[in-house]
Amino acid sequence: MEPEMEPEQMEVDVPSISQGQGPKKRFEVKKWSAVCMWSWDIAVDNCAICRNHIMELCISCQSNTANQTTTKEGDECTVAWGKCNHAFHFHCISKWLKNRNVCPLDNNEWDFQKYGH
Repeated sequence: MEPEMEPEQMEVDVPSISQGQGPKKRFEVKKWSAVCMWSWDIAVDNCAICRNHIMELCISCQSNTANQTTTKEGDECTVAWGKCNHAFHFHCISKWLKNRNVCPLDNNEWDFQKYGH
């Protein structure tokens, strides 16, 4: 174990000061690029109905895209969130709700919380 040093004995790296100038710069930041990560605040990453990632096309949109050479601007695969915070493709949950008006994951009554991207 090293003996404790008194503050007067500690070596401190003090920047050198030139005559008439401030402290010498140790380094200079020439460019800075910020990087960040984000994710949706949802309970699941995949649509539990079609099993595709929630930000990818659902299976019905994939089949429609494969059959068409061009897509219309209004033909988007959007995400639907329930009050239970579960997310599904809107097309998938719409088909599901025709048969059962409950969330596919927790069997609670389905209420839309928000719809869109």
